Amino acid sequence: MSSALQARLLTAALSAAALAAVALAVPTGQATAAQTLAAPDISVTNVKAHLTQLQSIATANSGNRAHGRAGYKASVDYVKAKLDAAGFTTTLQTFTSSGSTGYNVIADWPGGDTDNVIMAGAHLDSVTAGPGINDNGSGSAAILETALTVASSGYQPTKHLRFAWWGAEELGMIGSTYYVNSLSTANKAKIDGYLNFDMIGSPNPGYFVYDDDATIEAVFKDWFTAKGIATEIETEGDGRSDHAPFDDAGIPIGGLFSGADYIKTTAQAAKWGGTSGKAFDACYHASCDTSSNINDTALDNNSDAIANAIWTLSGTATTPPTGTSFENTTDVTIGDNSTAVESPITVTGVTGNAPTALAVAVDIKHTWRGDLVIDLVAPDSSTYRLKSSSSSDSADNVITTYTVNASTETANGTWKLRVQDVAAQDTGYIDSWKLTF
Repeated sequence: MSSALQARLLTAALSAAALAAVALAVPTGQATAAQTLAAPDISVTNVKAHLTQLQSIATANSGNRAHGRAGYKASVDYVKAKLDAAGFTTTLQTFTSSGSTGYNVIADWPGGDTDNVIMAGAHLDSVTAGPGINDNGSGSAAILETALTVASSGYQPTKHLRFAWWGAEELGMIGSTYYVNSLSTANKAKIDGYLNFDMIGSPNPGYFVYDDDATIEAVFKDWFTAKGIATEIETEGDGRSDHAPFDDAGIPIGGLFSGADYIKTTAQAAKWGGTSGKAFDACYHASCDTSSNINDTALDNNSDAIANAIWTLSGTATTPPTGTSFENTTDVTIGDNSTAVESPITVTGVTGNAPTALAVAVDIKHTWRGDLVIDLVAPDSSTYRLKSSSSSDSADNVITTYTVNASTETANGTWKLRVQDVAAQDTGYIDSWKLTF
Protein backbone atom coordinates (compact mmCIF):
# COMPACT_ATOMS: atom_id res chain seq x y z
CA MET A 1 0.00 0.00 0.00
CA SER A 2 1.45 3.32 -1.05
CA SER A 3 2.64 5.86 1.51
CA ALA A 4 -0.24 8.20 0.63
CA LEU A 5 -2.42 5.91 2.79
CA GLN A 6 -1.21 7.33 6.08
CA ALA A 7 -4.04 9.77 6.86
CA ARG A 8 -7.53 8.48 6.40
CA LEU A 9 -10.43 6.45 7.81
CA LEU A 10 -10.50 8.34 11.13
CA THR A 11 -14.03 9.43 10.27
CA ALA A 12 -15.15 6.36 8.31
CA ALA A 13 -18.86 5.77 8.76
CA LEU A 14 -20.33 2.52 10.02
CA SER A 15 -22.13 0.67 7.23
CA ALA A 16 -25.87 1.07 7.47
CA ALA A 17 -26.18 -2.66 6.93
CA ALA A 18 -23.79 -3.60 9.69
CA LEU A 19 -24.94 -5.62 12.65
CA ALA A 20 -24.21 -4.82 16.28
CA ALA A 21 -20.89 -5.50 17.95
CA VAL A 22 -19.00 -8.68 17.10
CA ALA A 23 -15.58 -9.74 18.38
CA LEU A 24 -12.78 -11.10 16.22
CA ALA A 25 -13.39 -14.69 17.28
CA VAL A 26 -16.53 -15.04 15.15
CA PRO A 27 -16.86 -18.70 14.12
CA THR A 28 -15.85 -19.50 10.58
CA GLY A 29 -17.20 -22.23 8.33
CA GLN A 30 -17.63 -23.49 4.83
CA ALA A 31 -20.46 -22.61 2.48
CA THR A 32 -21.24 -25.20 -0.15
CA ALA A 33 -23.84 -25.63 -2.88
CA ALA A 34 -24.84 -28.31 -5.33
CA GLN A 35 -22.83 -28.38 -8.55
CA THR A 36 -20.16 -26.00 -7.17
CA LEU A 37 -22.58 -23.07 -7.31
CA ALA A 38 -21.17 -21.48 -4.16
CA ALA A 39 -17.59 -20.76 -3.18
CA PRO A 40 -15.64 -23.41 -1.30
CA ASP A 41 -13.82 -22.52 1.89
CA ILE A 42 -10.36 -21.05 1.29
CA SER A 43 -7.76 -22.76 3.46
CA VAL A 44 -6.13 -20.14 5.67
CA THR A 45 -3.40 -22.71 6.29
CA ASN A 46 -2.58 -22.64 2.58
CA VAL A 47 -2.74 -18.84 2.47
CA LYS A 48 -0.27 -18.67 5.36
CA ALA A 49 1.99 -21.17 3.60
CA HIS A 50 2.26 -18.70 0.71
CA LEU A 51 3.13 -15.96 3.21
CA THR A 52 5.85 -18.17 4.66
CA GLN A 53 7.34 -18.50 1.19
CA LEU A 54 7.22 -14.74 0.63
CA GLN A 55 8.91 -14.20 3.99
CA SER A 56 11.63 -16.70 3.04
CA ILE A 57 12.16 -14.90 -0.25
CA ALA A 58 12.54 -11.56 1.53
CA THR A 59 14.89 -13.03 4.12
CA ALA A 60 17.11 -14.40 1.37
CA ASN A 61 17.14 -11.08 -0.50
CA SER A 62 18.19 -8.26 1.85
CA GLY A 63 14.94 -8.38 3.83
CA ASN A 64 12.54 -7.03 1.20
CA ARG A 65 10.62 -7.76 -2.01
CA ALA A 66 10.69 -4.26 -3.47
CA HIS A 67 10.48 -3.22 -7.12
CA GLY A 68 13.79 -3.58 -8.93
CA ARG A 69 15.20 -5.89 -6.24
CA ALA A 70 15.91 -9.62 -6.45
CA GLY A 71 13.25 -10.36 -3.84
CA TYR A 72 10.50 -9.00 -6.04
CA LYS A 73 11.49 -11.08 -9.07
CA ALA A 74 11.70 -14.17 -6.85
CA SER A 75 8.17 -13.42 -5.60
CA VAL A 76 6.97 -13.14 -9.20
CA ASP A 77 8.59 -16.47 -10.07
CA TYR A 78 6.95 -18.18 -7.08
CA VAL A 79 3.44 -16.95 -7.94
CA LYS A 80 3.77 -17.69 -11.65
CA ALA A 81 5.05 -21.23 -11.05
CA LYS A 82 2.05 -22.03 -8.84
CA LEU A 83 -0.39 -20.71 -11.45
CA ASP A 84 1.32 -22.46 -14.36
CA ALA A 85 1.17 -25.78 -12.53
CA ALA A 86 -2.55 -25.29 -11.82
CA GLY A 87 -3.44 -24.79 -15.50
CA PHE A 88 -3.75 -21.02 -15.75
CA THR A 89 -2.65 -19.15 -18.85
CA THR A 90 -0.08 -16.74 -17.42
CA THR A 91 1.51 -13.63 -18.89
CA LEU A 92 4.52 -11.82 -17.47
CA GLN A 93 4.00 -8.17 -18.40
CA THR A 94 7.10 -5.98 -18.13
CA PHE A 95 7.44 -2.24 -17.67
CA THR A 96 10.15 0.19 -16.58
CA SER A 97 10.05 2.38 -13.47
CA SER A 98 12.87 4.23 -11.69
CA GLY A 99 15.35 2.73 -14.11
CA SER A 100 14.44 -0.88 -13.26
CA THR A 101 12.32 -3.52 -14.98
CA GLY A 102 9.01 -4.19 -13.28
CA TYR A 103 6.70 -7.18 -13.64
CA ASN A 104 2.97 -7.81 -13.54
CA VAL A 105 1.75 -11.41 -13.40
CA ILE A 106 -1.56 -11.85 -15.27
CA ALA A 107 -3.33 -15.21 -14.97
CA ASP A 108 -6.40 -16.22 -16.99
CA TRP A 109 -8.50 -19.25 -16.12
CA PRO A 110 -9.43 -20.96 -19.40
CA GLY A 111 -13.12 -20.78 -20.29
CA GLY A 112 -15.93 -18.41 -19.52
CA ASP A 113 -17.20 -15.53 -21.60
CA THR A 114 -14.16 -13.39 -22.43
CA ASP A 115 -16.48 -10.48 -23.24
CA ASN A 116 -17.45 -10.46 -19.55
CA VAL A 117 -14.43 -10.61 -17.24
CA ILE A 118 -14.28 -10.66 -13.46
CA MET A 119 -10.80 -9.66 -12.32
CA ALA A 120 -9.08 -9.72 -8.92
CA GLY A 121 -5.72 -8.14 -8.15
CA ALA A 122 -3.21 -7.36 -5.43
CA HIS A 123 0.20 -5.71 -5.42
CA LEU A 124 3.09 -8.10 -4.89
CA ASP A 125 5.87 -5.64 -4.12
CA SER A 126 6.98 -4.46 -0.68
CA VAL A 127 8.71 -1.28 0.39
CA THR A 128 12.51 -1.47 0.69
CA ALA A 129 12.28 -1.25 4.50
CA GLY A 130 10.78 -4.69 5.05
CA PRO A 131 9.36 -7.94 3.67
CA GLY A 132 5.82 -6.61 3.23
CA ILE A 133 3.91 -9.62 4.55
CA ASN A 134 0.72 -7.80 5.49
CA ASP A 135 1.38 -5.03 2.94
CA ASN A 136 0.80 -6.76 0.67
CA GLY A 137 1.70 -10.39 0.93
CA SER A 138 -1.70 -10.89 2.58
CA GLY A 139 -3.74 -9.79 -0.45
CA SER A 140 -1.35 -11.51 -2.87
CA ALA A 141 -1.47 -14.83 -0.99
CA ALA A 142 -5.25 -14.75 -0.60
CA ILE A 143 -5.97 -14.26 -4.29
CA LEU A 144 -3.29 -16.83 -5.18
CA GLU A 145 -4.99 -19.46 -3.01
CA THR A 146 -8.39 -18.42 -4.39
CA ALA A 147 -7.08 -18.90 -7.93
CA LEU A 148 -5.62 -22.29 -7.04
CA THR A 149 -8.97 -23.26 -5.51
CA VAL A 150 -10.72 -22.30 -8.74
CA ALA A 151 -8.45 -24.81 -10.47
CA SER A 152 -8.62 -27.61 -7.89
CA SER A 153 -12.44 -27.40 -7.69
CA GLY A 154 -12.84 -27.51 -11.47
CA TYR A 155 -14.96 -24.39 -11.36
CA GLN A 156 -16.49 -23.47 -14.73
CA PRO A 157 -17.93 -19.96 -14.40
CA THR A 158 -20.15 -18.19 -16.87
CA LYS A 159 -17.83 -15.19 -16.93
CA HIS A 160 -14.11 -15.27 -17.59
CA LEU A 161 -11.82 -15.11 -14.56
CA ARG A 162 -8.56 -13.15 -14.49
CA PHE A 163 -6.16 -12.64 -11.58
CA ALA A 164 -3.27 -10.15 -11.38
CA TRP A 165 -0.28 -9.44 -9.17
CA TRP A 166 1.00 -5.89 -9.64
CA GLY A 167 4.52 -4.51 -9.52
CA ALA A 168 5.68 -1.12 -8.21
CA GLU A 169 2.49 -0.22 -6.37
CA GLU A 170 4.60 1.27 -3.62
CA LEU A 171 5.98 3.75 -6.15
CA GLY A 172 2.50 4.95 -7.10
CA MET A 173 0.44 2.15 -8.72
CA ILE A 174 2.91 1.93 -11.61
CA GLY A 175 2.25 -1.68 -12.65
CA SER A 176 -1.54 -1.56 -12.54
CA THR A 177 -1.59 1.78 -14.36
CA TYR A 178 0.64 0.32 -17.06
CA TYR A 179 -1.72 -2.63 -17.46
CA VAL A 180 -4.88 -0.52 -17.75
CA ASN A 181 -3.24 1.90 -20.16
CA SER A 182 -2.16 -1.02 -22.34
CA LEU A 183 -5.77 -2.16 -22.80
CA SER A 184 -7.78 -1.09 -25.82
CA THR A 185 -11.07 0.67 -25.24
CA ALA A 186 -12.86 -2.53 -26.26
CA ASN A 187 -10.91 -4.66 -23.79
CA LYS A 188 -11.51 -2.23 -20.94
CA ALA A 189 -15.23 -2.53 -21.64
CA LYS A 190 -15.02 -6.31 -21.28
CA ILE A 191 -14.01 -6.09 -17.59
CA ASP A 192 -17.28 -6.25 -15.64
CA GLY A 193 -15.55 -5.70 -12.32
CA TYR A 194 -12.11 -5.34 -10.76
CA LEU A 195 -11.64 -6.39 -7.11
CA ASN A 196 -8.62 -5.06 -5.19
CA PHE A 197 -7.09 -6.56 -2.04
CA ASP A 198 -4.39 -4.47 -0.37
CA MET A 199 -3.72 -5.46 3.28
CA ILE A 200 -6.30 -7.96 4.59
CA GLY A 201 -4.52 -9.50 7.59
CA SER A 202 -3.67 -6.51 9.80
CA PRO A 203 -2.71 -7.57 13.34
CA ASN A 204 -5.24 -5.20 15.00
CA PRO A 205 -7.76 -5.51 12.19
CA GLY A 206 -10.88 -3.77 11.01
CA TYR A 207 -13.27 -4.88 8.28
CA PHE A 208 -13.49 -2.21 5.59
CA VAL A 209 -15.38 -2.52 2.29
CA TYR A 210 -14.93 -0.31 -0.78
CA ASP A 211 -18.17 1.48 -1.67
CA ASP A 212 -17.58 2.43 -5.32
CA ASP A 213 -19.84 -0.06 -7.10
CA ALA A 214 -23.15 -0.92 -5.43
CA THR A 215 -23.36 -4.48 -6.78
CA ILE A 216 -19.85 -5.46 -5.74
CA GLU A 217 -20.18 -3.69 -2.40
CA ALA A 218 -23.41 -5.58 -1.65
CA VAL A 219 -21.78 -8.95 -2.35
CA PHE A 220 -19.08 -8.25 0.26
CA LYS A 221 -21.42 -6.69 2.82
CA ASP A 222 -23.97 -9.49 2.51
CA TRP A 223 -21.27 -12.05 3.21
CA PHE A 224 -19.96 -10.25 6.29
CA THR A 225 -23.50 -9.57 7.55
CA ALA A 226 -24.30 -13.28 7.31
CA LYS A 227 -21.19 -13.95 9.40
CA GLY A 228 -22.28 -11.41 12.00
CA ILE A 229 -19.31 -9.16 11.25
CA ALA A 230 -19.81 -5.40 11.12
CA THR A 231 -18.16 -3.46 8.30
CA GLU A 232 -17.24 0.15 7.67
CA ILE A 233 -16.86 2.04 4.42
CA GLU A 234 -13.30 1.98 3.07
CA THR A 235 -12.08 5.37 1.97
CA GLU A 236 -9.52 3.50 -0.13
CA GLY A 237 -12.25 3.85 -2.72
CA ASP A 238 -10.92 7.37 -3.29
CA GLY A 239 -8.07 5.87 -5.30
CA ARG A 240 -4.90 5.19 -3.31
CA SER A 241 -4.23 1.62 -4.40
CA ASP A 242 -4.29 -0.46 -7.58
CA HIS A 243 -8.01 -0.05 -8.15
CA ALA A 244 -7.44 3.64 -8.97
CA PRO A 245 -6.48 3.22 -12.66
CA PHE A 246 -9.43 0.85 -13.18
CA ASP A 247 -11.78 3.35 -11.59
CA ASP A 248 -10.33 6.14 -13.75
CA ALA A 249 -11.03 3.99 -16.82
CA GLY A 250 -14.70 3.59 -15.86
CA ILE A 251 -14.40 -0.04 -14.76
CA PRO A 252 -16.56 -1.04 -11.74
CA ILE A 253 -14.38 -1.65 -8.69
CA GLY A 254 -14.61 -3.08 -5.18
CA GLY A 255 -12.37 -4.51 -2.52
CA LEU A 256 -11.49 -5.18 1.11
CA PHE A 257 -9.01 -3.69 3.57
CA SER A 258 -8.12 -4.42 7.22
CA GLY A 259 -6.36 -1.15 8.16
CA ALA A 260 -2.91 0.46 8.08
CA ASP A 261 -1.08 2.82 10.44
CA TYR A 262 -3.88 5.03 11.70
CA ILE A 263 -5.50 4.41 15.07
CA LYS A 264 -8.37 2.08 15.94
CA THR A 265 -11.09 3.96 17.81
CA THR A 266 -12.92 2.79 20.91
CA ALA A 267 -16.07 2.23 18.83
CA GLN A 268 -14.15 0.16 16.31
CA ALA A 269 -12.60 -1.97 19.05
CA ALA A 270 -16.09 -2.56 20.45
CA LYS A 271 -17.21 -3.89 17.05
CA TRP A 272 -14.16 -5.90 16.07
CA GLY A 273 -12.14 -6.56 19.18
CA GLY A 274 -8.46 -5.75 19.29
CA THR A 275 -6.97 -2.69 20.96
CA SER A 276 -8.30 0.85 20.76
CA GLY A 277 -5.73 3.62 20.65
CA LYS A 278 -3.37 1.38 18.70
CA ALA A 279 -2.70 1.29 14.95
CA PHE A 280 -4.44 -1.31 12.83
CA ASP A 281 -0.94 -2.21 11.65
CA ALA A 282 1.85 -0.69 13.71
CA CYS A 283 4.40 -2.34 11.36
CA TYR A 284 3.06 -0.62 8.26
CA HIS A 285 5.97 0.03 5.85
CA ALA A 286 8.46 -1.16 8.48
CA SER A 287 10.95 -3.99 8.92
CA CYS A 288 8.59 -5.69 11.42
CA ASP A 289 5.98 -6.38 8.70
CA THR A 290 6.93 -10.06 8.84
CA SER A 291 5.01 -13.32 8.87
CA SER A 292 4.27 -12.72 12.57
CA ASN A 293 2.49 -9.45 11.66
CA ILE A 294 -0.75 -11.19 10.64
CA ASN A 295 -4.11 -11.75 12.34
CA ASP A 296 -5.21 -15.23 11.29
CA THR A 297 -8.92 -14.61 11.86
CA ALA A 298 -8.99 -11.51 9.65
CA LEU A 299 -6.94 -13.27 6.99
CA ASP A 300 -9.31 -16.25 7.05
CA ASN A 301 -12.50 -14.17 6.94
CA ASN A 302 -11.25 -11.91 4.16
CA SER A 303 -9.95 -14.82 2.08
CA ASP A 304 -13.36 -16.51 2.26
CA ALA A 305 -15.09 -13.23 1.41
CA ILE A 306 -12.85 -12.90 -1.66
CA ALA A 307 -13.79 -16.37 -2.88
CA ASN A 308 -17.47 -15.72 -2.29
CA ALA A 309 -17.27 -12.56 -4.39
CA ILE A 310 -15.42 -14.34 -7.20
CA TRP A 311 -17.96 -17.15 -7.34
CA THR A 312 -20.98 -14.88 -6.93
CA LEU A 313 -19.96 -12.32 -9.54
CA SER A 314 -18.74 -14.80 -12.14
CA GLY A 315 -21.75 -17.13 -12.03
CA THR A 316 -21.76 -20.71 -13.20
CA ALA A 317 -22.00 -22.35 -16.58
CA THR A 318 -24.04 -25.24 -15.16
CA THR A 319 -27.82 -25.20 -15.63
CA PRO A 320 -29.18 -27.15 -12.68
CA PRO A 321 -32.01 -29.59 -13.35
CA THR A 322 -35.33 -29.41 -11.52
CA GLY A 323 -34.84 -30.51 -7.94
CA THR A 324 -31.37 -29.02 -7.62
CA SER A 325 -30.44 -27.95 -4.11
CA PHE A 326 -28.35 -24.99 -2.97
CA GLU A 327 -26.99 -25.24 0.56
CA ASN A 328 -25.09 -23.05 3.01
CA THR A 329 -23.36 -24.91 5.84
CA THR A 330 -21.62 -21.92 7.40
CA ASP A 331 -22.46 -21.59 11.11
CA VAL A 332 -24.00 -18.22 12.03
CA THR A 333 -24.34 -17.32 15.71
CA ILE A 334 -27.79 -16.12 16.79
CA GLY A 335 -27.49 -13.40 19.43
CA ASP A 336 -29.58 -13.85 22.56
CA ASN A 337 -32.54 -11.44 22.51
CA SER A 338 -30.71 -9.47 19.83
CA THR A 339 -30.87 -8.22 16.26
CA ALA A 340 -31.59 -10.58 13.39
CA VAL A 341 -28.78 -12.45 11.63
CA GLU A 342 -28.79 -13.67 8.06
CA SER A 343 -27.26 -16.55 6.11
CA PRO A 344 -27.12 -16.16 2.29
CA ILE A 345 -27.44 -18.62 -0.56
CA THR A 346 -26.71 -17.40 -4.08
CA VAL A 347 -28.78 -19.20 -6.72
CA THR A 348 -27.56 -19.17 -10.32
CA GLY A 349 -28.39 -21.09 -13.47
CA VAL A 350 -32.09 -21.65 -12.69
CA THR A 351 -34.43 -20.50 -15.47
CA GLY A 352 -37.44 -18.34 -14.64
CA ASN A 353 -39.16 -17.99 -11.29
CA ALA A 354 -38.97 -20.05 -8.13
CA PRO A 355 -41.54 -22.86 -7.77
CA THR A 356 -44.90 -22.77 -6.01
CA ALA A 357 -43.49 -25.28 -3.54
CA LEU A 358 -39.96 -24.03 -2.83
CA ALA A 359 -38.50 -26.33 -0.18
CA VAL A 360 -36.62 -24.52 2.59
CA ALA A 361 -34.80 -27.02 4.80
CA VAL A 362 -33.62 -25.48 8.07
CA ASP A 363 -31.24 -26.85 10.69
CA ILE A 364 -30.98 -24.43 13.63
CA LYS A 365 -29.50 -25.47 16.95
CA HIS A 366 -31.12 -23.53 19.83
CA THR A 367 -31.90 -24.24 23.48
CA TRP A 368 -35.46 -22.79 23.30
CA ARG A 369 -36.87 -22.61 19.79
CA GLY A 370 -39.92 -20.68 20.90
CA ASP A 371 -37.68 -17.59 21.07
CA LEU A 372 -37.04 -17.67 17.33
CA VAL A 373 -38.60 -15.78 14.45
CA ILE A 374 -37.52 -17.18 11.06
CA ASP A 375 -38.01 -15.56 7.65
CA LEU A 376 -36.97 -16.37 4.10
CA VAL A 377 -35.83 -13.24 2.25
CA ALA A 378 -36.04 -13.33 -1.56
CA PRO A 379 -33.50 -11.61 -3.86
CA ASP A 380 -35.84 -8.61 -4.24
CA SER A 381 -36.09 -8.33 -0.41
CA SER A 382 -39.60 -9.78 -0.23
CA THR A 383 -40.02 -11.61 3.08
CA TYR A 384 -41.76 -14.94 3.75
CA ARG A 385 -42.48 -15.81 7.38
CA LEU A 386 -41.46 -19.39 8.12
CA LYS A 387 -41.85 -19.39 11.90
CA SER A 388 -43.14 -17.00 14.54
CA SER A 389 -42.07 -16.91 18.18
CA SER A 390 -44.08 -18.73 20.83
CA SER A 391 -43.57 -18.63 24.59
CA SER A 392 -45.10 -22.11 24.91
CA ASP A 393 -42.76 -23.81 22.41
CA SER A 394 -40.04 -24.97 24.81
CA ALA A 395 -38.37 -27.68 22.73
CA ASP A 396 -34.80 -27.50 21.44
CA ASN A 397 -33.76 -26.81 17.84
CA VAL A 398 -35.59 -26.13 14.59
CA ILE A 399 -34.88 -28.97 12.18
CA THR A 400 -37.58 -29.07 9.55
CA THR A 401 -38.48 -28.26 5.95
CA TYR A 402 -40.86 -25.44 5.14
CA THR A 403 -42.70 -25.07 1.82
CA VAL A 404 -43.04 -21.59 0.34
CA ASN A 405 -45.02 -20.41 -2.66
CA ALA A 406 -42.30 -18.25 -4.21
CA SER A 407 -43.62 -18.37 -7.76
CA THR A 408 -43.60 -14.57 -8.08
CA GLU A 409 -39.87 -14.43 -7.32
CA THR A 410 -37.02 -14.69 -9.83
CA ALA A 411 -35.11 -17.83 -8.88
CA ASN A 412 -31.61 -16.51 -9.49
CA GLY A 413 -30.09 -14.16 -6.95
CA THR A 414 -29.13 -14.09 -3.29
CA TRP A 415 -31.72 -15.60 -0.94
CA LYS A 416 -31.30 -15.21 2.82
CA LEU A 417 -32.45 -17.05 5.90
CA ARG A 418 -33.13 -14.40 8.54
CA VAL A 419 -33.32 -15.50 12.17
CA GLN A 420 -33.95 -13.42 15.29
CA ASP A 421 -34.02 -14.43 18.95
CA VAL A 422 -36.68 -12.22 20.58
CA ALA A 423 -36.42 -13.34 24.22
CA ALA A 424 -33.66 -13.62 26.79
CA GLN A 425 -31.61 -16.48 28.25
CA ASP A 426 -31.32 -19.04 25.43
CA THR A 427 -28.72 -19.29 22.69
CA GLY A 428 -28.08 -21.02 19.39
CA TYR A 429 -26.83 -20.81 15.82
CA ILE A 430 -27.80 -21.52 12.23
CA ASP A 431 -26.11 -24.85 11.48
CA SER A 432 -27.16 -25.09 7.83
CA TRP A 433 -30.03 -24.46 5.47
CA LYS A 434 -30.95 -25.51 1.93
CA LEU A 435 -33.18 -24.41 -0.93
CA THR A 436 -34.52 -27.04 -3.34
CA PHE A 437 -36.03 -25.85 -6.63
